[in-house]
Amino acid sequence: MALSAEQGGRLADLLSRHADRLSNRWIEIVAASLRGRLSRAELARQVQELHRALVDAGRQGLGELADEHGGELRAVLAELSTTRARQGFSATETAISVFAIKDALLELMEEEQGETTLRDFVAFSALVDQMGLFTFETFVRARESLIADQAEQLLELSTPVVKLWEGVVAVPLVGTLDSARAQVVMERLLQTLVDTGSPYAIIDITGVPAVDTQVAQHILKTVVAARLMGADCIISGIRPQIAQTIVALGIEFGDIATKASLADALRHVLRQTGVETTSRRARREA
Repeated sequence: MALSAEQGGRLADLLSRHADRLSNRWIEIVAASLRGRLSRAELARQVQELHRALVDAGRQGLGELADEHGGELRAVLAELSTTRARQGFSATETAISVFAIKDALLELMEEEQGETTLRDFVAFSALVDQMGLFTFETFVRARESLIADQAEQLLELSTPVVKLWEGVVAVPLVGTLDSARAQVVMERLLQTLVDTGSPYAIIDITGVPAVDTQVAQHILKTVVAARLMGADCIISGIRPQIAQTIVALGIEFGDIATKASLADALRHVLRQTGVETTSRRARREA
């Protein structure tokens, strides 16, 4: 049910004449639902912005929230939803902040009995329902976007590429290696090879709990991509259990060098580059 121009005007007039009372009651209802998780000053600011946008929309002849006159009101609702999503509130808590105006309006309209009171409240209530649904949908989109951004940041944090030695970089993998993470590993490794000009890369899978066919394929693709960039790859962290699994699955690493530990891989690379390494015991005996 859309608001008529007359109803929109009466809504704006009602909200304006009882602005302080309505806002205070609105804030009181919402504050009770949030249980002190938001400061009263911040809550008052949000309520006042919604109140002002609702008054302006009513004066402009707002019929439904999707109308051209509802642009500012939708913007305020979107900002509220996005802010609440970032602050960790639930979608229900956010929607209640909008639906609470119904109770405040009902109390006022019960005092102003008239021929159009009931019809006006039904129309106002329908508009508030539209506002609540819009808030809920915007909140969900904002939360999904936030979760996607956090997942991407976690992927970047979980796939560091470190420089071990001049010309030697390493990718220490920890946890399960899926397609999305494998793509991030490949991109970051190739970019580091370009930035540093390193001819050697060590892919350490000590922290990978299990190696199956899919994980092995991801590793092999990364090795092939690095070779296309002119870098040789060494796979380290081949524990006995992983070695047995690789053999049982019939996975072939071909001519790719594999080592039991990251230290062994680094020594192998240093020998390849002509750097002599001696153990601490050998130095003491000398």
